[in-house]
This record gives sequence, structure tokens and C-alpha cells, in this order.
Amino acid sequence: MCEDEHGVGRRTLFVTGAAAALTLGGVSFAEGAEGAEKPGRSGAAAAAGTTRTRTVRGTLPVGSPDYVYLPVEVPPGVREIRVAYTYERPAVPAGTQGNALDIGIFDPRGTDLGGRGFRGWSGGARSEFFLRADDATPGYLPGPVRPGIWHIVLGPYTVAPGGLPYEVTVTLTFGEPGTTPKPVHPPERAKGRGRAWYRGDCHLHSWYSDGRRTPEEIAALARAAGLDFINSSDHNTHAAHPHWAGAAGDDLLVLLGEEVTTRNGHVLAIGTDPGTFVDWRYRARDHRFGRYAREIRRSGGLVVPAHPHATCIGCSWKFGFGDADAVEVWNGPYTPDDEVALADWDAMLVASVRSADGSWLPAMGGSDAHRDPDAVGTPQTVVLADDLTREAVLEGIRAGRSYVAESREVSLSFSAAGPRGEHAGIGERLRVGPEAPVAVRLTVAGAPGCTLRLVTDQGVLLTSGTLPESGEGTLRWRTTPAYAAYVRAEVRHAPTAPELPGRPAAFTNPVFLGR
Repeated sequence: MCEDEHGVGRRTLFVTGAAAALTLGGVSFAEGAEGAEKPGRSGAAAAAGTTRTRTVRGTLPVGSPDYVYLPVEVPPGVREIRVAYTYERPAVPAGTQGNALDIGIFDPRGTDLGGRGFRGWSGGARSEFFLRADDATPGYLPGPVRPGIWHIVLGPYTVAPGGLPYEVTVTLTFGEPGTTPKPVHPPERAKGRGRAWYRGDCHLHSWYSDGRRTPEEIAALARAAGLDFINSSDHNTHAAHPHWAGAAGDDLLVLLGEEVTTRNGHVLAIGTDPGTFVDWRYRARDHRFGRYAREIRRSGGLVVPAHPHATCIGCSWKFGFGDADAVEVWNGPYTPDDEVALADWDAMLVASVRSADGSWLPAMGGSDAHRDPDAVGTPQTVVLADDLTREAVLEGIRAGRSYVAESREVSLSFSAAGPRGEHAGIGERLRVGPEAPVAVRLTVAGAPGCTLRLVTDQGVLLTSGTLPESGEGTLRWRTTPAYAAYVRAEVRHAPTAPELPGRPAAFTNPVFLGR
């Protein structure tokens, strides 16, 4: 399977507590390897500026494990590790998967689940990377290049019928190590308006994973979109965390997180402590997700499955929702899989009405913006929070005090009132008797040509006429908790196909009715 011009040894297949993984024979830079130091100098550091290079070639077959580890023996005195790789991408018949190979690296602390030795991941976004004490390729962590066994990790995302031929080249540069900069992270508070509605986008990708924008460019687009907060969510790496400090400001709260990108779905870790890394090397069958969901919460963050019905390979959510704090129902430009996610979430609301504790899962949205022309803040989650702080915004999302809107232009208010002045807003419960009269009111602005809909556990029970050119309108409805266990609102554009609803301009989390 693996042909190495520098004497790679036998390979080993092992099964950990997570997915099966393959470890190849090691790459050695020690005495006796081509280009290494002369006999008698084993372990001695080479002269500053000296480089040593090894190349490994092999082919991964169909059915390869999710992760293939290539050990690299790094001697003392190395200043920089540089890795480049290529692989063949043959044409395949329509409907057949071609080759796609991801890459990352772990240092001598090991490859065990939990990521203690994690030093970076670029997926398939880059063909080479480097690490030094004082700098690293975006997606990778600067730090000491310690001697010992490092592991390059290859992720055969898909493999063509003829296999996946690859080539990995490792170059070590010797010299003084340099100094690792002390990380500076964005503040957890911005200048808010007290208890108010704040707009945010919690699903964004920078050039620290597979995005093409810098944190500063993303922040500028967020401000232009009228956002008050954003969340850093690069794939399978926290390397961007120290680089957001310059993008934050009194007018923009920057939360830190990760998009944990497994082979059985993606989950957003939103608002975690700075420097939190969440491992992704497991599938649903490995029964590991609960452990990492708890890890996200211990670090102060939220667990939010992303685009749960997306059609890309490995994107749809297979872990269930028992460990989730919310779910991303609307991802980027609205598509049919978002409509499926919305319907599935509504079915979960119906199930929550029957549950013993009445617990339910709030919905949110995110742009998943990577590069031009992806629009930051389309959609955006509008959260009622006590202030513009990490803690208050996360609490608002967790409580479901939020709605999702396509842009800053769309705003709404939605509430229910009881006969004795009782009142409940989005994400809250109106605690009145089952036969008590309830007055529901939806007011919308910024949605010309749209219709308003009220949805309950029975389905859509009231639809307005088309809103005028001003985009403003109000919809009122009277019901009882016996008739409607909850009510939520949708603002929809005109349909583009018969018998199908138009895409949303906004939708809310529910107001629950009854005790």
C-alpha cells in the first residue's frame, strides 16, 4: 500500500475507541537515512539553515479507514516542519465519488482522541503547510518543534474506484527555534444597549480553515450587514482564536468556537473559552459525541448541529439531538434541505409538547459564509439578550429568545397575551389555563410582498394577505392553549412553484401556551 523511497516500515491497522485508523511505517531523519548527518553524530543538531527532505508515496484503497497516520521522527534542533502533499484526481463516471484527501498534523504528545497533540488541520483547503515556534500556516498552531514522533494525519474523505495514489513530502529546517507569541483574544463584552434584540451570525469560515477571508474582512462585512455579534467557526481547528482580537470592537462582539466536522455531520461549538479544541475523529456508531458535547458546555459554549439535512457527503446529522442546545435550521441561501430541516424541527416541537419535562430545542440560522459572493449575515439570528456579552447572548440563544431573519431589513415582534394581563414573548410560555382566551400578535417590518403565517402543533392555522410596498403589517389571532400548544410565526416571500411555500424572510421560535 505504501511505497517509500526512504525505507518506510510495515504498516499497522488498529481500532481505537473511535473510528478505525491506519498507521503507516515511520519516516526517519535519523542517522543512516539519505541526506542525514554522518555516522557518529546521531542526535546532534545540524547547522542552522540546513534542510532535510523525505518523500513518501502510496495508494489508499477503497474502504480505507477515516484517518491514516504517517509517523515522522523529528530530531533535535529543528526550527520548522514543512509538509506538502499531492494526490491523483482521476475522472470518474457520473454518480461515482472521486478522490478527496484531507490533511493535518499532531505533535509528539500523541494522536489520542481529545487532541492533546493537535497542531493543525487544513482539510482539503491547502496543498502544503508549515509550523514554527513563532508562526504557522493558517489553520495550524505555532509552537515549539519538539523532537520525537510527529504524525501527519491523512483523511481520505472519498476514494475513487481505482484507489487514491498520494505523495507526501516532509522538509525539516534546522536552526534557532524562535519565540511563540502569547495569544491575545477578543473581549467577552461589547458596548450594548442593555436588554435588547441583537443580531448575529454564528456560522462563519475564515482563511484559518477553508474560507478565503481574513477575520478583519469578515468583521467589516458583519458590520455592513448590521450585526452585533459573530462566532468564529472554522472546520476542526481553533487556530483562528488569537487572530480575532483586532477584528472585535465596542460595536462587534466576537465569540470563539469551531465547526466540528465529523463523517456523520457537523456541529457548531458556539462561544467556547479561548483556545478550546473539540475533536472530530469519530462517527455516530462510536458513541463518542456525548463526551465532546459535554466538553463544549464545560468550556462555556453551545452545541448546535449545523445544516442537519444538507446533502453533501458527511454533512447530514446522524448523532441525534439529545445533546444539542439548539439546531441550525436555516443555513446560507434558503434551499430545499432547509425546508426539510424546518419541518423536522417543527415535528420536534410537537414531540416536546408530549414530553414529561416540556424541554424543547430552539432553532437558529447562520450564513456559513466562506468567500465571495457568500453574504455574511444571510441569514442572521436575532437574539433578545440582557446585554451584548458572551454570557448574555448564549443564554438568549439557549432559551430560544430569538428569531431568524434574512437581513437587517427584516424585523418583527411576536407575543401572546392572556385575559388577566399575562404576557409571553418568543421562547417563553404563557401560563394560563387550557380554556383561557389567548391573543396572539405578530408585527413585521421590512418585508414587502411577503405573507405572514402562524404555525401551531396542528400546522399552519392562519395566513395573511400580501404585505404592501412599505413591508409593514400586523397579524392578530385568538386561540386557547387547548387548541394550540404553541404558536410560532413565519414571514414568507411569494411562492416560485405551485403548491410550495415561498422561502422565508424570517421565522420565530415558538411561544408556548398553557401551564
